[in-house]
Amino acid sequence: MSRAGGRRVRVYSIPMRTRFRGIIRRQGVLIEGPAGWGEFSPFAEYGPAECARWLAAAREAAFDGWPEPVRDRVPVNATVPAVGPERAAQIVAASGCATAKVKVAERGQGEADDLARVEAVRAAIGPAGKVRIDVNGGWDVDRAVRMIGLLDRFALEYVEQPCATLEELAQVRRRVEVPIAADESIRRAEDPLKVRAAGAADIAVLKVQPLGGVRAALKVAEATGLPVVVSSAVETSVGLAAGVALAAALPELPYACGLATLALLEGDVAADPLRPAGGALPVRRPAVDPAALDRYEIDDEGWRGRLDAAAAHLDGTTR
Repeated sequence: MSRAGGRRVRVYSIPMRTRFRGIIRRQGVLIEGPAGWGEFSPFAEYGPAECARWLAAAREAAFDGWPEPVRDRVPVNATVPAVGPERAAQIVAASGCATAKVKVAERGQGEADDLARVEAVRAAIGPAGKVRIDVNGGWDVDRAVRMIGLLDRFALEYVEQPCATLEELAQVRRRVEVPIAADESIRRAEDPLKVRAAGAADIAVLKVQPLGGVRAALKVAEATGLPVVVSSAVETSVGLAAGVALAAALPELPYACGLATLALLEGDVAADPLRPAGGALPVRRPAVDPAALDRYEIDDEGWRGRLDAAAAHLDGTTR
């Protein structure tokens, strides 16, 4: 444990149940302030400029708190990693959710793997359930159009980030009937509002940390004018609580949110973790469990260096 500039800072490392986004441990920094704990957990490929937004979100949580909610429960989807069909069906059945998001286009896997996984999820969730897929920008335009056509036999609710760029998303959107959702094109963009001007998406996927906090994300939601799905960045309950706060503060919430991701981790830092019941999360802020925090804390100067670099960028550009 350390203190930096009046902050209490703890670095955590929690094993993943299944490799997700290429990682086997989720790591980050927790920062305690007068309003509670905030989470700073940008992925390894993010530099100081992008990390500064994640730090702004952590500071908001720790020092400012969040807007008042307009609902007390948030519907959520089950998240299905790039696992085999049998395991995919088990995850959906155990989740209690009526919506499932399925990862596809995993590096090292083929189209047959995607088809088998989505088919298993559709069978497990039943005809009344909703199935959406997440491509993480892994297809080119022609492949996206072809694969969406094949996978829509399972009645897709929408396709998240089928291609990497706004231009590609717009081309795909013109050629398919399934709604297109933008994730990376919003959270990793210098200007997250370009997605609407480009005609690239029907739905905006918003994540609190990459957008700089709950209030910043609410401004993006209002400016895009698109229906919103709030999603997590695979955080602990500390970070998930910020996502829940965003979903709870939105005027409208037409889609289940991708906030039931704690199941991807082997553990958590909260005494009463944010886990769904009946396909929804309660709107609350769990208390951090000191014993759990001790269990998962690591001494990693690399993370403190990333925190300092993000702070230098954030403070240097916001004066």
